[in-house]
Amino acid sequence: MDRVYNFSAGPSVLPLSALERARDEMLDFGGCGMSVMEMSHRSKAFQEIFDSARDKLRRALKVPDSYEILFLQGGATLQFAAIPMNLMRGGKADYAVTGNFSGKAAKEAEKYGAVHIACDTSETGHDRIPSQGELELSPEADYFYYCANNTVYGTEWQYIPKTAAPLVCDMSSDILSRPVDVARYGLIYAGAQKNMAPAGLTVVILDRALAGHELPITPQVMSYETMIGAGSMLNTPPCWCIYILGLVLDWLEEQGGVEGMEQIKKARAAKVYDFLDNSGFYRPHALPGSRSDMNVTFRTPSPELDAAFVKEAAERGLVNLKGHKAAGGLRASLYNAMPMEGVDALIDFMKKFEVEHHV
Repeated sequence: MDRVYNFSAGPSVLPLSALERARDEMLDFGGCGMSVMEMSHRSKAFQEIFDSARDKLRRALKVPDSYEILFLQGGATLQFAAIPMNLMRGGKADYAVTGNFSGKAAKEAEKYGAVHIACDTSETGHDRIPSQGELELSPEADYFYYCANNTVYGTEWQYIPKTAAPLVCDMSSDILSRPVDVARYGLIYAGAQKNMAPAGLTVVILDRALAGHELPITPQVMSYETMIGAGSMLNTPPCWCIYILGLVLDWLEEQGGVEGMEQIKKARAAKVYDFLDNSGFYRPHALPGSRSDMNVTFRTPSPELDAAFVKEAAERGLVNLKGHKAAGGLRASLYNAMPMEGVDALIDFMKKFEVEHHV
């Protein structure tokens, strides 16, 4: 069977070279006679895999030495609770609600302290990112939380908010797609299943000075201080995912690192948006200036045509283009491993569909 072009919002497409290397090393990694999926996480062989992946990630994002990199589990959803448990030492935090997952994070944080909504774009269907001047910041906030890229509605922050409180950012869906000034953040986290590895790994990049002040009720597996002390191995880590992350980071370096990837992702997204903006048939959801390069959201003239679009695209090997249930419509996720050939194939199909279904 030929491989399809997978536009899923996550789990998503992985680099072909990483998959092929994992295939070749599946039964015998490095001459040890076993698969990475079989080896002990306490073994010398796996510790080398772990250290290598962590070091590659530190280099790729230029993470300062004063920051810890943790390889955890539970996805972004677990971090919705772990963040306030560890960082809400004064009992209050600011949250920017610009999409589905930041809204869920704010609601979860309310269980552990006072949440102040610094902005909320739900009234316009989360079609834009607020400007710096629109943010209502609390002087007593322990941190300011935002989600850099909103997979459901297709918006992305084009600037780093200026706040007195430490910045906490969910970068699950655009990490490794552009350079990041890590030193401007208190904490960055990301589920791996979009740009880094298979589902099951969550990366946390944390200013070491912020650890060690968790609420007494914090479970040990959710304590940053405890996980730092245990080297992310208080319990068995997601070994296979960490191994794949290392392979993906090797591929990323071949693309010119995050700097090279930024140029590629801009060119990829520009092709799709240019077509949408010049079409009288399709309607983009996100407003210019707030549009995501990772998740392009749009609609045809009707829900019926949206459904037909998804069905006919899948028949041509363009899969997972249905929008999230909270937003409806259509969504093309253009993560790092999506080749330009996939984008060209999508645009060719969109042109054909418009001609055949234009009213």
